[in-house]
Amino acid sequence: MAKAKRTTHRSSAGKKLYAKRDNAGKFTDIQTYERAHRADLAKKSGAEKSTAAKKAAAKKAKKAVKKR
Repeated sequence: MAKAKRTTHRSSAGKKLYAKRDNAGKFTDIQTYERAHRADLAKKSGAEKSTAAKKAAAKKAKKAVKKR
């Protein structure tokens, strides 16, 4: 499944907008760039999640070795 496409527009107030489209090309949501960007930053990618999990496992293993 492909990532949803976004098209940029401007509101009458001059704020940047994202128009999200579905696979058929129809608009599903129009959101401000500020809100959409904040939501993107809040989500972690799969690569970030796996890296964080590896670091946590390594830290736990190191702590177990020190405890002995």
